[in-house]
Amino acid sequence: MTDKRQFIDFLVQQNVLKFGRFTLNSGRISPYFFNLGSVATGGAYAELGSAYAEAVLQSGVEFDLLFGPAYKGIPIAVATAMALAERGVDVGVAYNRKEAKDHGEGGLLVGAPVSGRVLMLDDVLTSGKAIRGAADLIRSEGAEIAGVVIAMDRAEVMEGSEETAVSDLRGELGAPVISIAHVSDVLNYLDQAPAQSEALSAMRAYVEQHCAL
Repeated sequence: MTDKRQFIDFLVQQNVLKFGRFTLNSGRISPYFFNLGSVATGGAYAELGSAYAEAVLQSGVEFDLLFGPAYKGIPIAVATAMALAERGVDVGVAYNRKEAKDHGEGGLLVGAPVSGRVLMLDDVLTSGKAIRGAADLIRSEGAEIAGVVIAMDRAEVMEGSEETAVSDLRGELGAPVISIAHVSDVLNYLDQAPAQSEALSAMRAYVEQHCAL
């Protein structure tokens, strides 16, 4: 699934991408909402993993391990690893717990050993807190951040800054941040859907005020 419109259509069908009136964590009133947590079936995760796998391969980023930051990044990393294996690229998967386990094997990290070049996978960047916390864990193991792949770049300029969440994280990590889709792809999708004229108008106004395209 490499076509942007096809991917956006998948997100809408899965109720991941919704249009209306939503209050974000930042306090902004947004005409759309994005939540990959709405993906809830094996078939849908297979499609999602395929989209991530294609983005990973097309990026050309070299990596040794996939890492899913808790919690939404975990099933994304597993689905992507399975899709990559079907394409002949079999790599390890690891993820973190949010709270350290004090019994059994203990610790915060689960899965394959965290070493070499690590590619992190997540849904969408808001504050980037989960990614930054995971990056600290990865580096504490002596591993390198190869990059980050997300489903959607909202391209919103952060309050009190000229940077978007993606550009800010890219600079901080010193690694590429790749998105499967961009808010501009959402605009293009709505532009080709006559029944969504109201959503398109609201999106255009929001993007003009808050986003860097």
